[in-house]
Amino acid sequence: MSDRILTTHVGSLPRSKDVTDLVFAQERGEAVDPAQFDAVIGAAVDDAVQRQVEAGIDLVSDGEMSKISYATYIKDRITGFDGDSPRTPPKDLEMFPSFLERQAKGGGTPTYRRPKCVGPIAVKSMEPLEADLAHMVAAMVKHQPGGGFMNSASPGVIALFQPNEHYATQDAYLEALAEAMRPEYEAIVAAGLLLQLDSPDLGLGWHMMYKDRSEAEYLRLIGGHVEALNHALRNVPADRVRMHVCWGNYEGPHCCDVEMGVILPTLMTAKPAGLLFETSNPRHQADWTYFAEMAHLIPEDKILIPGVIDSTTNFIEHPRVVAERIERYAGIIGRERVIAGTDCGFSTFAGFGVVDPSIVWAKLKTLAEGAALASERLWRGVAA
Repeated sequence: MSDRILTTHVGSLPRSKDVTDLVFAQERGEAVDPAQFDAVIGAAVDDAVQRQVEAGIDLVSDGEMSKISYATYIKDRITGFDGDSPRTPPKDLEMFPSFLERQAKGGGTPTYRRPKCVGPIAVKSMEPLEADLAHMVAAMVKHQPGGGFMNSASPGVIALFQPNEHYATQDAYLEALAEAMRPEYEAIVAAGLLLQLDSPDLGLGWHMMYKDRSEAEYLRLIGGHVEALNHALRNVPADRVRMHVCWGNYEGPHCCDVEMGVILPTLMTAKPAGLLFETSNPRHQADWTYFAEMAHLIPEDKILIPGVIDSTTNFIEHPRVVAERIERYAGIIGRERVIAGTDCGFSTFAGFGVVDPSIVWAKLKTLAEGAALASERLWRGVAA
């Protein structure tokens, strides 16, 4: 970051049919040959890392190949989850029921199981994580990216999608989740990877989990989410962790999204040094103004990773647009503290993705091109 803008993304990438078929078969409880599963996932991770490197991405991921989703995968790793939970649509989609119905009929609503907490939370098995780490490290050794990260669910997002029916209080539930996830967080960093905590609950929670709460009450509640997260990270250096915050990776009105200016002070109290956030979709393009107005609240050790590519549209952004978005944030906190990212993942749920897989790779390539253009301007004074 001393002489150019680095590139990364939020994590999930398109999965092949072979991967999706195996992940869903496993989800349905069908017999899946462990050796076949390991071979297919390993090959998919290798391919994903190679494609990211070829596209010009510096900090790469495994694409979350082995996971059915970024939050519910934990049922295979920690105890206490079973059954299914009712679906609660975001508040903005409730306001436009015809659009909600169209989404459901068009296959835009994933139908996989979302278990609820019905018993004590504890570590069940580290084997799935160990397999993920082995695949990722092997792919990095082979393809030599600038660095790598691995996604992991935050305590708050687990609680968002898997409601508590066991613990006496929500705080007790979050505390148990934090302690059970702590070994995963520490193992990812010990493997030499950056840990990315997916925490959409801090934005999405306003119009899903806490949709009837006041703004003050909401801030108090997500403050508890951040406190639990920080406690789980007590043995992990801040500069080895980044946190992703978003308002839901779906095309929709988003007119009920909590304003970035409201939650930014709370986000700055989270331990992770890096913050990934949306700033390309139409609802959040102006959020840079909040960062400009509140720059004094951003600690000097924080790294901003704005989403300069939209993850819900098949438009391929022009490199000049990408560069302009990067430069806005560089002008606020300095060029050495900005990494170019994406608004969200491109395959948040296995088998579901609005952006065509071939276009995903084209969008990542234009992300790298835009970062290179911004670097020319920011370091070498090349005119636009």
